[in-house]
Amino acid sequence: MTHAMQKGSNIPVTATAVRAVLRWTTGPEVPDVDASALLVGADGRVRSDEDFVFYNQPRHPSGSVWRLGKKQLGEAVTDAVQADLRAVPAAVDRVLVVASAEDVPFEQVRDLRIQLYDAGPGGAPEPVAHFDVRPETGAETALICGELYRRGEGWKFRALGEGYSDGLVGLATDHGISVDENAAEAAAGSGSEAAPGAARTPAAGQGAEQTAAMRPPAPAPATQAPPAVPPAYGYPQSVSPAPVPAPGGDPAFRLPVQGPQFIHR
Repeated sequence: MTHAMQKGSNIPVTATAVRAVLRWTTGPEVPDVDASALLVGADGRVRSDEDFVFYNQPRHPSGSVWRLGKKQLGEAVTDAVQADLRAVPAAVDRVLVVASAEDVPFEQVRDLRIQLYDAGPGGAPEPVAHFDVRPETGAETALICGELYRRGEGWKFRALGEGYSDGLVGLATDHGISVDENAAEAAAGSGSEAAPGAARTPAAGQGAEQTAAMRPPAPAPATQAPPAVPPAYGYPQSVSPAPVPAPGGDPAFRLPVQGPQFIHR
């Protein structure tokens, strides 16, 4: 049975791994939406920039939270993050599931919904819960759609729908991350590539064109067929991230990011 959630409501999470899927209807003038996640402590702030899982940093170093990417399902598009709740660091109190829309207000996003799935072995193809996310003003360009949070020895999920009119940068800043704009301007002025592990930052007011440039280059075509995808929601039932190298391991682990340089404050 799928729980239809209202804003502010919560449900217990009994699964050891969950998948949070953002789903919306595409069409003319509908912006692209990106899913991301913030791992925050009891004070609502990240411990470092590594606690921000987004398109330029698609998995957490602990291996506990990672992005799955977009799927086209007819007229609908999905983007998703997955969490292995057993592996979430003990210092992390909540995992925020975020939607952002490249400086385009969410009033232009149709039928936005977050769906929560049991991603553990034997999990059902139907969502455990869903929440129709409706912006309060329509001017929001980033939304916290829901959160996974600890309660005693277990976890719960709460429907939120809290919005930010200053986008993903504003949301991240509010949770202890700041954007170094000077580094980006210096890199742009010299025409040089950013240093490994660093990121370019859109200068204030440069808008959607610069935000779009934050994404890394498209990956090369896969050399083997992807796993079978259940048609109900477009993702394999159980997906594990690639192992995280030990410190000093493969330097290619961190993608050569091209977006904002997020620095823990």
